[in-house]
Amino acid sequence: MSEPRASLVTAEPVERAQRVLVVGCGGIGGITAACLSETWSALGVEVVGYSTNAEIAEAIRRHGFRLTGAESTRSVPGQCLAALTPDVAPFDLVILAVQPPNVEQAARSMLPWLKPDGAMVCFQNGLCEDRVAKIAGADRVLGAVVAWGASMPEPGVFERTAAGGFAIGRMDGAPDPRLDRLAMLLECVGPVTRSDNFAGARWSKLAINAAISTMGTIGGDRLGALMVSLTVRRLVLAIMTETVRVARASGIRLEKVSGTLDLDWIALTDEEARIVGSPSLVAKHTLLLAVGARYRRMRSSMLSAIERGRPPAVDFLNGEVVERGQALGVPTPVNAASQAMVHTIARRERASGMSSIYTLAESLGLR
Repeated sequence: MSEPRASLVTAEPVERAQRVLVVGCGGIGGITAACLSETWSALGVEVVGYSTNAEIAEAIRRHGFRLTGAESTRSVPGQCLAALTPDVAPFDLVILAVQPPNVEQAARSMLPWLKPDGAMVCFQNGLCEDRVAKIAGADRVLGAVVAWGASMPEPGVFERTAAGGFAIGRMDGAPDPRLDRLAMLLECVGPVTRSDNFAGARWSKLAINAAISTMGTIGGDRLGALMVSLTVRRLVLAIMTETVRVARASGIRLEKVSGTLDLDWIALTDEEARIVGSPSLVAKHTLLLAVGARYRRMRSSMLSAIERGRPPAVDFLNGEVVERGQALGVPTPVNAASQAMVHTIARRERASGMSSIYTLAESLGLR
């Protein structure tokens, strides 16, 4: 496990962002709360974790945030509450690190504990900033695209499964001084990039997650094992292509993911969608193989949610693409079929695995 990153410390962010609430202490939320607590607590920032899972909250209360890696496990002192009472002081920043199906309820529940000039920060994949804005107000919502992975192998134990950082901003692209404070705080978790085209960054990440997380759920394996399959890569390219087309129809200018992954280039041209092979198509498959190798340990959080009996976030990923595509007249058959397959798996009518991948691809003529 990599050590938390050093931060550039000045008095201004410490003074003006004194209380931070991290809602949801699963893999991403747990790592975030641990790094914030370890780096900032001694500098006057109060970091509080919050989890409705009493087992997680109790494990953190007893043992701290336990960070595990290849070499060792260490404990970071910190607090995690299972309930907020009226006497709890309001927070400058409320980081929403829950799964997308829970984000609206979490925003409603936490609203009484958000300062009038504070902000909620969406860590979710999908386009959850728009949903939270309807609850808290657009001016009280910031976004953070999370470009790293984490898991929680047991309550209160957190493992970082992929390196990376954040892209932060507002969906409307407006400047906001709270983004400076947020960037300062999150640097201890991973490198932070400010985006003036945050909507483009969010849509690019949506294209990635709608493909990779959904294929990980249907295929039932880690990314590295799945990406070696030609059938998986064909489905991934088709999902990304549909998402890019919907984004373009929405007037979105896509951003490169992590500064390198160009979704506009990855999206299949009409010719590439018709032919079996071409130099450009081979290049795109090669890139996906490289992505699979780099993030080989990543496992779909949707699959973990299903295994725990929770609703998958597919409606916030592929479902978002399908819904917006219908409104704009952009066909999205691969996203729609993938969304339906995930729900079939969630209902226990079909098991995850390569047989489900092949069934999906055959139904779409992609195998």
